[in-house]
Amino acid sequence: MNGVIPLWKPKGMTSHDCVMKLRKLLKIKRIGHTGTLDPEVEGVLPICIGKATKLVTILQNEAKEYVAALSLGKLTVTEDQTGDVVLTEKVSPNLTIEQCEQLLHTFIGEIEQVPPMYSAIRVDGKRLYEYAREGLTVERPKRKVTIHSIELLSNELLWIDEFDVRFKIKVNCSTGTYIRTLCVDIGKKLGYPAHMAKLERTSAGSFTKEDTVTFTQIEQAIIENNLSTVIMPINEALRNIPTLTISDEDFFKYKHGQVLDLPVQYSNEVYLKIITKDNQVIALYEKHPTKQNKMKPFTVFI
Repeated sequence: MNGVIPLWKPKGMTSHDCVMKLRKLLKIKRIGHTGTLDPEVEGVLPICIGKATKLVTILQNEAKEYVAALSLGKLTVTEDQTGDVVLTEKVSPNLTIEQCEQLLHTFIGEIEQVPPMYSAIRVDGKRLYEYAREGLTVERPKRKVTIHSIELLSNELLWIDEFDVRFKIKVNCSTGTYIRTLCVDIGKKLGYPAHMAKLERTSAGSFTKEDTVTFTQIEQAIIENNLSTVIMPINEALRNIPTLTISDEDFFKYKHGQVLDLPVQYSNEVYLKIITKDNQVIALYEKHPTKQNKMKPFTVFI
């Protein structure tokens, strides 16, 4: 039982809840998720099983894609729809969807974010949400994140009322990006308090919404003793990583994690997936940090 379950995380569960439920269903301890999603957010959450848990750090750092509903007119303490409203302002009837679209492009590239108080980031050994629950506000270090693309999905503004005017955006971004903070910052540039009214993660690295399975599908696969329908093999889970197919003669070297020459054609790659002629994944190699033109194992699966 080694591979990745591309889970569609339902609302109402934390990422940790999902891991615990899968441990009980699959009766296996070696399980880890690849990026936290808040309880009220649904979406793509790759779960690593067995030997694939060695890939958690790699999959965590891949780009993510989200679809969010941004609401203008109200700022909440949590920056999303779950928090108490702390600031309101009427939205001008003159605001147009075209103005919103033009402003979105200014966020593409590397930007700075101040993490929200209701987040899991640690400051002085304590998570920010713990300070927030005590009614405390602490200084939060700015962090740089990258917005690879941002796209307007709405054709017109949705007027719930004059304090709640919404439009949808699709964002492809680096790991660590807070979409709710992005929504607040977009609102500021438009001149209004804002918050994230809804969020869905539509992809994580190479895993898309179309790849995902639900808990219902997983439970059915267990009943039918057909887990291969819900667990993606390691080879496929690493489909975005360049592949080096090795000969039978070289099998021993890679199996035992030897430091080897880095093929010239892969000199710009961070990782290299090593497979046999029959598509068995042997190892994942990376550039050697000190030895030029050499590579070393990141992890060996055999």
